[in-house]
Amino acid sequence: MRLLFLGDIVGSQGRDMVKEYLKRLKSKYQPTWIVANGENSANGRGITEKITKELFEAGVQALTMGNHTWDNRDIFDFIDRETRLIRPANFPVGTPGNGITYVKTSEGELAVINLQGRTFLPPLDCPFTVADELVEEARKRTKFIFVDFHAEATSEKQAMGWYLDGRISGMVGTHTHVQTGDERILPGGTGYLTDAGMCGPSDGILGMERGAVIKKFLTQLPVRFEVAEGPTQLNAVLFTFDKTSGKTVKIQRIRIDAHSPFME
Repeated sequence: MRLLFLGDIVGSQGRDMVKEYLKRLKSKYQPTWIVANGENSANGRGITEKITKELFEAGVQALTMGNHTWDNRDIFDFIDRETRLIRPANFPVGTPGNGITYVKTSEGELAVINLQGRTFLPPLDCPFTVADELVEEARKRTKFIFVDFHAEATSEKQAMGWYLDGRISGMVGTHTHVQTGDERILPGGTGYLTDAGMCGPSDGILGMERGAVIKKFLTQLPVRFEVAEGPTQLNAVLFTFDKTSGKTVKIQRIRIDAHSPFME
């Protein structure tokens, strides 16, 4: 049982990488489920219904979000009826949308949970206690449970990984857009990676145009960020789960640079 997770999709450049390479990734790895983070897919800010449909048509089966969930007002028109798109579950009660979804296939059902950290990000409800509630709910339906923890601090991501070890199949961190090299299987059988990286421009700064970001650091003045042009990349993570226990038996990072021979 394999789960392919695609890191934060940034702008049309990231969407193009997904559309170009996902079929080849499916052919090579034969994933049971495909999940992606889509919170930056609309020009680097939020998501639209059109883009949501575009990514599902490309082969993604569920989309997670993060702190940019509400950057496009279009999302309020469809998030409550599009159950395959989820936002962080620890937003306050009454927030539109849901923080958990189930991806059903002939081979099995995967629970996907989205959470957001609180360190250097808005002070939402406690992601750890919300995780307890949703993992308990998911375990009543399936042994395959995956968490996208959208957080800034590596320490908070590691804490969540250890907190959930043995209770979920796998967890990745998103938000920082730089793929980390610390993939491992924790003692309880949970596959873990601090950050999945991103799908989008590789020569920007976290996918954004370099000049604007550097100006922000130099001046500390308000600057509008735009998605960078130029070379692109696709970052992903492949989990292999044991069919009986639901635990991770293998975890593999994937990086594709546009026009490279990697998938040829």
